[in-house]
Amino acid sequence: MSAPLLDIRTSKRTHDEAADVHVIVAHDRSTRKARISKADSELAREHGIDLHQRLEREGFIGATGSLVSLDMEASPTKLKAFVVVGVGTGTPKDVRIAASVLSRRLARPEAKSVFVSGLAVASDDAMRAWVEGLYIGGYQFVGYGSDAKKPTKTVVIVGSATGRAQPVAEGTASGVAVSLRRDLANTPSNVKSPQWLVNQARAVARKNDLAIVVRNRAQLVREGFGGIVAVGQGSVHPPALVELTYRPKRRSAKTRRIVLVGKGITFDTGGLSLKPSDAMVPMKTDMSGSAAVLAAMQAIAQLKPNVEVIGLLAIAENAISGSAMRPGDVITHFGGTTVEVRNTDAEGRLVLADALAYADQELNPDVMVDLATLTGAASLGLGRFHGAMYATSDSAATRWLKAADAAGEPVWRLPLVDEYEHALDSDIADVCHISTDPHVGAGSITAALFLRRFVGRRTWLHLDIAGPARSDVDRRLLTRGGTAYGTASLIRWVESFGV
Repeated sequence: MSAPLLDIRTSKRTHDEAADVHVIVAHDRSTRKARISKADSELAREHGIDLHQRLEREGFIGATGSLVSLDMEASPTKLKAFVVVGVGTGTPKDVRIAASVLSRRLARPEAKSVFVSGLAVASDDAMRAWVEGLYIGGYQFVGYGSDAKKPTKTVVIVGSATGRAQPVAEGTASGVAVSLRRDLANTPSNVKSPQWLVNQARAVARKNDLAIVVRNRAQLVREGFGGIVAVGQGSVHPPALVELTYRPKRRSAKTRRIVLVGKGITFDTGGLSLKPSDAMVPMKTDMSGSAAVLAAMQAIAQLKPNVEVIGLLAIAENAISGSAMRPGDVITHFGGTTVEVRNTDAEGRLVLADALAYADQELNPDVMVDLATLTGAASLGLGRFHGAMYATSDSAATRWLKAADAAGEPVWRLPLVDEYEHALDSDIADVCHISTDPHVGAGSITAALFLRRFVGRRTWLHLDIAGPARSDVDRRLLTRGGTAYGTASLIRWVESFGV
């Protein structure tokens, strides 16, 4: 259960006779002709390949993510193929896509040792994006079938990255986090109980010197986390709240404190408001918010930004039994707010409400963000590629948009419409957790308005990632199954506070 191990090194050499595959990076300078270095052309000619002629025959001009594989029947060395990949104009966005497409090709068994030449990127951001892309495209989830094998170890030697150790290290930390996020999301739920996810968090904390506190069911009941307890009470697997803390070595009065909150529903039947059977199949990924937070905490510990970060994983399984919460129940959240439950399939906001209220009242953050596969309404409005973002601060929203753009993760800001607040009114509790007014609709917005009640006056961002958290296809930056959406943005967003 992991991505292929990428040992990414730098070298001043122009080629490597020990490589299985030699990758040539081509740039499109808007001349409708791929730009290939003279050294690469000569090297290909030594192996009997007229590179320019072959590329012209293929109609290859170096466009972003375009790829030509030139396999060789015979070679004086162990080299099995040349692979030419286009990076367009070489922007970080183009480079990340190209590296992802390339890495998916290199996942083949024969690509054990890979040499990359011609990667003339103009910035450290582009170099980091290249490394991130290699991890994104090269990801493979090793399942539980009888023919499951360990992934191939791929060695990538970046020919022109010499002197750029920092962006390579940053890209590696982010790329490994992306792989962890996907592993967590893709693990089947008969393995991935709440306790299993807690154990993964303990392992990350131990390896990365993060402080960790785990609240079990008894502690959650005692301290008043009514939402997490209610969602988890129908399962034989008890719920938990995990708190991970990263503290920088150089702390001062100006050091910011950030809280990251992730929805961690390890499987979602819908509870007594039962989902259709087809809709249940992908629900092993309903903990993608917690997976993103946990993976980001690992990367943050490795990148060491000068900012204090606390990650909260609100973990439960939404199951069906005689003890499951019912539509019509009233629960009391952390801090005392009472909530009328109208639909047990809207459980994610109940666990998030507890975590957000706890963060507001006990952790004193400068800013907090939550990520959750929360509503189908967000997918209906924005499709499967964009996340929905809500924010109580324009400056916080702008900061996230910049981080998301740098990470290559599309997001669209939606409004917190105050006029819809009345739709959450309840006759028997402080608030209802879903809209009771059929004329309002706006399911993603009303969910965000519900959560806003638990953040006090804090600067807060909410990311509804129900659409982009899962993919049915392998395409560019997408890999089938649980995606890594939100992880890289979260890492870059946190880094931006520590500069």
